[in-house]
Amino acid sequence: MQPTDTTPPHRLHTTPSWLLTQTAAHAARLISAALDRHHARGYHYRLLAALDDTGPASQAHLGRRSGIDRSDVVSTLNDLAGRHLVRREPDPDDRRRNLVSITPAGRRELTHLQQALDTTQEALLAPLDPAQRHELVHLLGILLTHHTGTEGPTR
Repeated sequence: MQPTDTTPPHRLHTTPSWLLTQTAAHAARLISAALDRHHARGYHYRLLAALDDTGPASQAHLGRRSGIDRSDVVSTLNDLAGRHLVRREPDPDDRRRNLVSITPAGRRELTHLQQALDTTQEALLAPLDPAQRHELVHLLGILLTHHTGTEGPTR
C-alpha cells in the first residue's frame, strides 16, 4: 500500500507516545461532542462527579480534587449554580468561604452525562474485547501513577 499525504510516517505507528497522543485527541473529540449534546463541558462533569463522590466541598478542594485551575472552577461553578445544579452556602467553620454541594437536579444531570460518557467510552474502545479494555485501563493507570504520583485504577 502506497502512503498518502496524510499517512503518518511508519515509525510513529510504533511510538507509544504518538499513539497515546493521537488516541487521546480522538477521545477528547468524542467526549466533547457527547457533552456538547448535553450543553456541558468536561469541567461540568468533573465538578459534579467530585461533589457526588465527596459531598459538599470548598471551591479550593474541588479544584484540587478535579484537577481544574481555581479561576476555571469559579466560572464553571457559576455556570452550574445558574442552572441550579449546585448550590453554595457559607461554611459553618469558616464564614469566609463557601461550601459547594450538588443539588438533586445536579445528580440527575450527572446521571445523564455519565450515560453519554459511558456510550462514548464504548465507541472509543469498540475494537477491544472486555479483557483488553481492562488491561488497557490497568496499564494506563500504572503509567499515570508512575509519572504523576497520582493513584490510577486498581486491578
